[in-house]
Amino acid sequence: MKIGVRELRNRTGQVIDAVQAGERVTLTVHGEPIADIVPHGRRARWLSGEHLRGQLAGRSADPGLTVELHELAGQTLDRL
Repeated sequence: MKIGVRELRNRTGQVIDAVQAGERVTLTVHGEPIADIVPHGRRARWLSGEHLRGQLAGRSADPGLTVELHELAGQTLDRL
């Protein structure tokens, strides 16, 4: 949906309903897009450290990453 700023004043309720239904609305001025009104993203729920450690315990990083991190350890950005 595209809507001009002047029309937005008269149709605010309809625009809000559309966004709540998952639609992206492009706000225009003189026909030129200036902003998007989008549905708010769902936030991830908080995970405790214990839960996160449990999820990661059985997984490992790329073996090459360990070598690269070891080589970089102690270096500053100036030396990289």
